[in-house]
Amino acid sequence: MECILNKRGLQCLLIILCLAGASSIGYGQVKIGDIVEFDKTIHNFGDVMLSDGPLECTFTMKNISDKPVVIYNVVTSCGCTDVEWTREPVRPGGSGTISATYTNDEGPYPFDKTLTAYISGIGKPVVLRLRGIAHEKQMSLEELYPERLLQTGVKSLDLRCGNIEQGGQRSDETSIANLSDSPVEVSFEDVSGGLSLEVTPNPIPARGTASLRFTVRAQENVWGKNFYYATPVMDGKRAGKRLSIYAFTTADFSDLTAEERADGSRPVFANSTCSVGKIRKGATATGAFSFSNVGKEEFRIYKADIDYPEAEAVLPDAVKSGYKGNVSISIDTSDMPEGEMLVIATLTTNSPSRPIVNLFVSGWIE
Repeated sequence: MECILNKRGLQCLLIILCLAGASSIGYGQVKIGDIVEFDKTIHNFGDVMLSDGPLECTFTMKNISDKPVVIYNVVTSCGCTDVEWTREPVRPGGSGTISATYTNDEGPYPFDKTLTAYISGIGKPVVLRLRGIAHEKQMSLEELYPERLLQTGVKSLDLRCGNIEQGGQRSDETSIANLSDSPVEVSFEDVSGGLSLEVTPNPIPARGTASLRFTVRAQENVWGKNFYYATPVMDGKRAGKRLSIYAFTTADFSDLTAEERADGSRPVFANSTCSVGKIRKGATATGAFSFSNVGKEEFRIYKADIDYPEAEAVLPDAVKSGYKGNVSISIDTSDMPEGEMLVIATLTTNSPSRPIVNLFVSGWIE
């Protein structure tokens, strides 16, 4: 068996790593360590018109530590966003601001701009986001919210909550529209454990919109990729469809010192892609991956998420420092189309240096 990292595998790896490593985001008050607290880390402008011109918003940062805090710098993701921030030190108990102006002239489509703030006492930069959807012409509520839930509508039934660390939670929000001529009271049934939802205002005014905020709290021993569900209820009547919220749970290493991180487990894989070559449709394709734990603590794989349903992983038990281990990915190709095959397994681990490991099984089905 030839084990290689081909061009397509490398592209997929880079995309996945970018998604998995994306900064956490949230609505409402967001505490960053024991240093500062933001009133929000996302500002959603919602649906806007290009004719509205530049859009402005402000993020307020409160110093909750016992020392002055300085906003060293704020970097925007593109030239379409201007930013100003409090330059003088923010004293304990005091507040500073980061204000942004988005030009809103890039065309009629969704936008998601970032402000990366570097703040004293915080090891990682804080990422703030400006979101919205720009339209060239006025659209009806029915056009803006095509997914019907009885007399209401949403833009999509599939929502994302991003990465969550064990012991923590993440929030995001979307909009829900009342498409009727009377107020609608919204509640939820069959809500997955760890998920909470809140609609504001509730009832939703006739022909109006409301914020639908969803929060996922990490549950003990729940790792990796998971979906959380809730069935909306409108004025006491079940909608017949359910919302799906995606979240990815990893270990929490935020309290570790640099020395503790260096002393943690550290897997070094001999290969991240295994090519099984040509294989007859219906046969089982198996990718084998070996690694060594070169860290000082034992290495554990909490979970393997595979992007193909007819595949399973065989994972090792805890691997001690200085020992080797193996991961095996078996794929039933019966329902696969002929041609190129690429299956991705995402491992959630206890390694501070590699909390997420992506493995690829490639080949050709004939």
